[in-house]
Amino acid sequence: MQFKSVQDFLDHVQQELDANRLVLPTLPDIALRVRDAVAKGDATAHDLAKMITTDAALSTRLIQVANSPLYRGAAEIKNIQMAVTRLGHKTIRSLITSLVMQQMFTPTTDTLEAYFRETWEQSIAVSSISRALAQFAPHLNPDEAMLAGLIHQIGKLPILMLAENIPEFRDSPSRLHKLLEKAHPAIGKIIMDTWTFPDELKNVPHQYINFSYDSGAKADYVDIVQVAFLQSIVGTDHPANRVDTSSLSSFTKLGLASDMEILEIQGVSEEIELAQSMLS
Repeated sequence: MQFKSVQDFLDHVQQELDANRLVLPTLPDIALRVRDAVAKGDATAHDLAKMITTDAALSTRLIQVANSPLYRGAAEIKNIQMAVTRLGHKTIRSLITSLVMQQMFTPTTDTLEAYFRETWEQSIAVSSISRALAQFAPHLNPDEAMLAGLIHQIGKLPILMLAENIPEFRDSPSRLHKLLEKAHPAIGKIIMDTWTFPDELKNVPHQYINFSYDSGAKADYVDIVQVAFLQSIVGTDHPANRVDTSSLSSFTKLGLASDMEILEIQGVSEEIELAQSMLS
């Protein structure tokens, strides 16, 4: 099988989807149920706690996170209902989704392990920076910004699953790397169209690397992830490092100079480290 262009590969993806031979990543059931309950607006703290406690491992992680420096209050949180009451429904919704995301980055074979690990680590880096950057856009939610960072390269997962069975990519790391970078935004859009996320998050995977993107007068989650992504690749040989960041509206809308090192801003590096330790 030979692909002459990225579009050829995207057409192949669509054919595999139509034939039910490719399964797109899906959120674990617990995340879907919590998101639906919060969206409906009638769930109590007891209702959400009852849902979450059906997953013992997730419950343990959530209590750990609720007591972490990012969220810790005056009193220790000892159970899920205390966590829901303290943090609020919307924060719990975002946190639950963020905490279960790692499950989707678990490879099915040893061949894919390094690629999945690299993608997850990049997602954590961008997610952590995104959360810290939300302080420059008070109208946006830091926890949703963190989640936006985690999903920004979700489109790479189906590519890896398919590429394992396509020799021209499986046996050529350089070709696979180029395919991942060029095709993942379009496939990310396909995935997000199937998820029950708000539009402001759905746009992130296919727009964050669109350097002519302009959401309007105020920054949105695409802007935050775009800046976070560009900061995360500083000093690497990623092609996006050649972009003239002074022409990007995302920096302007966050009130940041395009040549500014985000980590040098007071308090930001500490916020990033705390978020990274929470997600790792």
